[in-house]
Amino acid sequence: MLSWLREKLNYFSARENHLTPNPFDFSLSYVGLAWIAALAFFMQTLDATILNTALPAISKSLHASPLNMQLAIIGYALSVALFIPLSGWLADKFGSLQVFRASVSVFVLGSIGCACAHSLNMLILFRIIQGFGGALMMPVVRLTMIQAVPKKQLIYAWNLSAVAGLLGPILGPILGGWLVTYATWHWIFLINIPIGLLGIFASSRYMPNLMRETGKLDIWGFILFAGGLVGVTLGLDLIAENMLPFAWCFILFFAGLLFFLAYYRHAKKHLFPLLSLQVFHIRTFRLGLTVNLFVRLCASSVPFLLPLMFQVAFGYSADSVGWLMAPIALSSIAVKSIVTPILRRFGYRTTLIYSAIAIMLIVATMGFLKETTPIFWIVSLFCAYGACMSILFTAINTLTVSDLEQHSASTGSTLLSVTQQMGIGIGIAVASLILASYRHMLMPTDFELSLLRQAFHYTFFTTSLFGLCLLWGVLKLQESDGKHLI
Repeated sequence: MLSWLREKLNYFSARENHLTPNPFDFSLSYVGLAWIAALAFFMQTLDATILNTALPAISKSLHASPLNMQLAIIGYALSVALFIPLSGWLADKFGSLQVFRASVSVFVLGSIGCACAHSLNMLILFRIIQGFGGALMMPVVRLTMIQAVPKKQLIYAWNLSAVAGLLGPILGPILGGWLVTYATWHWIFLINIPIGLLGIFASSRYMPNLMRETGKLDIWGFILFAGGLVGVTLGLDLIAENMLPFAWCFILFFAGLLFFLAYYRHAKKHLFPLLSLQVFHIRTFRLGLTVNLFVRLCASSVPFLLPLMFQVAFGYSADSVGWLMAPIALSSIAVKSIVTPILRRFGYRTTLIYSAIAIMLIVATMGFLKETTPIFWIVSLFCAYGACMSILFTAINTLTVSDLEQHSASTGSTLLSVTQQMGIGIGIAVASLILASYRHMLMPTDFELSLLRQAFHYTFFTTSLFGLCLLWGVLKLQESDGKHLI
């Protein structure tokens, strides 16, 4: 596995002169920083994917329903999105290195708290603390990459960090399933301790402490923006869990929209807003965020829904599901080596159009999976999903930041991270709401396994329709977009 990964890294990390430098040669200006980003990405993705396969076991230990465990994932994603807007200001104020090390420390402390949780509410609380660390961790190192890596080397540095970081999704489902089957679920959080210590050591050696002058923190803007995120995401999740009357949940959701509107008006008038709206004048950035959000709505709920469906509805064991999910990440890594040649051959717009159509069809096809579906077809479908998502994210993420200038890099990187995390939270919340609606429609009184399977199938069919919105956003791109990157 390691030798294969080394070959893949050697292929796609070529620099502007198209030679193939050694990705383990830390004398190159961007390699050390890319590996730090990979380590941060690894911690985040390992923690997220390891939890997906462990949710049924954790729910049993904490005496909660596995179909109501989504708040453990959403709470983390919401916390990340909530505090990401502070990452740019904190990095500019105190230095990227100092903030990164502090964020990793908080992430590790939150992981220890999660391992000690004795109730679902306690787990959610420490997941929120974890999210605070994660909110500063990845955006800060991404901001440092945007500022320190030349534009022509950015896609290679980005891919280097992404491919190494995607070991998390490979190991996560397998390790999570193995631990909950043969050990205890607490270890899925405790393994973050040595990884976090390694990240602190590596950043001290290879990460620059970039700083720049910044104005006073926009506290009022943070309150308005945070209120919007919490209201929209939590409102959707509470509707799905049916914990409060629908009217109260809708009021919370609508209040979130009003908070976003209030922030928009505030940012237009404030001299130094928390997140400047000026970056939205950059067309590729504006479209990139829109497409990124629709990708999340269409497909980000898949890693959450699949383990639940296979374990709760199909009767698979946790370790079996872990191995079954691994091809998603393996195909994501494998396709990274051909993303740049694909973009050079077809351009960003054409690549994204066909990828959007493909992901919509793939998610819809998951609605036809049954407990009797041959493993070969399941693995093939999961590989197609991983490959397509890899192409989509590499293309749209690099395109989104491609036209950012130095003065707008902090705001742009922060908004991209917010959109990604908010998209994950909203995507899972929306999928949970759709699943809950079909469950209540098909099973108003008695639980029946065949009807639960049917509810999962309808959920995949419905979420795939967000692909139409994704396709609409991609069609607005121009043929020339992203050409200076390839």
